[in-house]
Amino acid sequence: MLKYLHLKNVGLAPDVRVDWADRLSLIAGDNGLGKSFLLDLAWWALTRTWAGSVALPMTSKKATINYAVKGKSSLPKEVNSEFHRADASWPLPQARPVMPGIVVYIRIDGGFSVWDPARNYWRTDPARPAAYHFKADEVWNGLEVNGLRVCEGLERDWVNWQEGRKPQFRALEKVLEVMSPLQEPLRAGPPQRIFIGEGRDRPTLLVGNQTIPVALASAGVRRILALVYFLVWAWHEHAVAAKLLGKKPEDRFVILFDEPETHLHPRWQRTVLPSLFKAVNELRGKAGTPPQVLVATHSPLVVASIEPIFDADLDDLIHLSLSNGMVEIDQGGWAVQGDVTNWLVSETFGLEQARSKEAEEVIEAAETFMRGDKSLPPGLTTRANIHARLQKLLPAGDVFWPRWIVSTQTKSASKGKA
Repeated sequence: MLKYLHLKNVGLAPDVRVDWADRLSLIAGDNGLGKSFLLDLAWWALTRTWAGSVALPMTSKKATINYAVKGKSSLPKEVNSEFHRADASWPLPQARPVMPGIVVYIRIDGGFSVWDPARNYWRTDPARPAAYHFKADEVWNGLEVNGLRVCEGLERDWVNWQEGRKPQFRALEKVLEVMSPLQEPLRAGPPQRIFIGEGRDRPTLLVGNQTIPVALASAGVRRILALVYFLVWAWHEHAVAAKLLGKKPEDRFVILFDEPETHLHPRWQRTVLPSLFKAVNELRGKAGTPPQVLVATHSPLVVASIEPIFDADLDDLIHLSLSNGMVEIDQGGWAVQGDVTNWLVSETFGLEQARSKEAEEVIEAAETFMRGDKSLPPGLTTRANIHARLQKLLPAGDVFWPRWIVSTQTKSASKGKA
């Protein structure tokens, strides 16, 4: 478990500290403020590897990263690294690091990274990989590391598990069910030959009365399938490796999830994170220690979906904002909003109104007009101009209409009396 990250002269601010919640940390903020950057650094702190490019200081000043990782029973161990410019590296102590559990990073580019204690930590042979990094196509087609085939990929593994009636397939079916919205359950169909001339069957999904090859599924469905597959693959490969090493499998997870809403319909956005916690319990076969989940999101639906399970002792909302050209981080500001519209206009997402930009502008002009203020934008300087634009942009039942009509009628009546 990662307890905190403290960055000096790294990223868009000279001094930033993030204290991670024990269970769920939701990272929100505008584009370009460093949400994915924080996830990349969290992965590095947990695994001592980079899932992408190495973080580089933005100035010539001394740059440091300080963090603390907590193991199963130990106190958090603090680590400090100072950037070494000669080889663009972040040196770390040679002492054996604290083991955080199984770490899975679901990246925005469709790739995945997995760090497995059994295969990347307990092993001591020279061929031990630092971690497993999958590009988007390798998720489906498999991965080789140093000439060794370490993963067959989603399509081959799925069919092999299914036809071999392996426990991995039963786990995949259960996790698939948990990760699906109730109205749109995803169920595995029979493997089928899909492409002429190809010498293998491919997995399918049963959607209603149709059988759909997973290779031809929508982008949103494929993202969920990839997530389900990697949770199952990481868990079962860890269990197999632990058995070969004569060790008890680890049951702790840390999951980093960059923009879980990507490609997902709002109905799926509303269930993806609560379902993720249930999926981990399905894999373990019990409700054990909750995984630590770090999520970067732009979706008010994703944030709203957490309201029923949010616990201030276990979870936190981390809001990134820009002030005087510097990134600021606000924590501990969670407040139930109830309606997704309220989330849109909250400080977390920062919209003035949950409308189109044009509708927002005409309503602001209407409010200016109702106050008697003369500083109106061009084209919206009269009641008639504003009313015509409101009619074009607002539905008949919009909540703004009563205010506008009552206000303007009152003003007209007052002028008539005068």
